[in-house]
Amino acid sequence: MNIGCHISIAGGIEKAPKRATDLGCETMQIFTHSPQGGKILPLTKKICQKFKVQNSKYKIRKIYVHAPYYINFASSDNRIRYGSVSAIRKELERANLIGAKYVIVHLGSAKNLERGKAIKQTIKMLQKTLDNYQDKTKLLIENTAGEGNIIGDTFKELSYIIKQTKDSSIAGICLDTQHSFASGYNWKNFDKTLKKISKEINLKLIKFIHANDSKVECGSRKDRHEHIGKGKIGLNAFKKIVKFAINNNIDMVCETEGQGVAKDIKLLKKFRQILIKK
Repeated sequence: MNIGCHISIAGGIEKAPKRATDLGCETMQIFTHSPQGGKILPLTKKICQKFKVQNSKYKIRKIYVHAPYYINFASSDNRIRYGSVSAIRKELERANLIGAKYVIVHLGSAKNLERGKAIKQTIKMLQKTLDNYQDKTKLLIENTAGEGNIIGDTFKELSYIIKQTKDSSIAGICLDTQHSFASGYNWKNFDKTLKKISKEINLKLIKFIHANDSKVECGSRKDRHEHIGKGKIGLNAFKKIVKFAINNNIDMVCETEGQGVAKDIKLLKKFRQILIKK
C-alpha cells in the first residue's frame, strides 16, 4: 500500500508530482480544477503526457482525483442536481485522461428533502452519471461527518446506495477516518468499530483511505481534520488503521494542512515499516 497526501495543482497539474515527492508521497490525491467552480481548463494531450512523465520521474505510483465540493445529487434544485451529474461524468473522463485510478465524491445534502426521498434521488442521479460510462477510472463514494442532513454519514447508507445504483463503475468507498469518527465510529475502540462497520458494509468495498485525525470528539458530526496523533483519534488507533490498510492493500492519503502534512506522511510510513517487519 502507498502513502501520500492531497496535493495542490496551482500552476497546472503537471506541477503536482514534484510537490508530492518533496513531501514524501508515494501516491497523491488532486483536484483536476478549482473545487469551488469557475472555468475548467481542458486537459490537452500535451498536458496529460507531461503529467504522466512527471509522475514517472518522481515515482508517484497511483493518482486519485477528488471531485469538486459543489456536487449535490440530493438537491431539490434541478439545476444543481443535473449539474452534479454532468460535473462528475466530466470528472471521471478527465481523471481517466491522466490515468487516475478513482474519483472520490461526496454525495451532497438532502437539506429540505425527506431523507428517504433524497436517497432515492441520489441513486437515480448516480445512475444517470454512469449511464454508458466505460472508461477505466472508477468512482468511490466518501463517507461524511454527518453535519446537517448530509448523505452518506453511515456505512449502512453507503452500502444501500451502492447496491441500489447497480453499476460496476462504482468501485466502493473512500473511508475518511475523521468523518467516520465524527459520525460516531470510535476508532479508539478499533476492533469493535471495525466489526460494526463490517456489519454495515462489505469491508472489501473500502478501496481508499483518507487518514485524518480529528479536532472534535467522536459523534460531534463536524468535519474538522487534525494532524496524525494530535487529535482525538490518537496514535494507537492509527497504528491499527495502517495495519488494516497493509493487510488489504489500501492506499492512504492525508488531508491535513501546511507543512505538518510531511510529518503525518513520515509517521504513517514509520507505522508501516514497523508492522511489516513484524
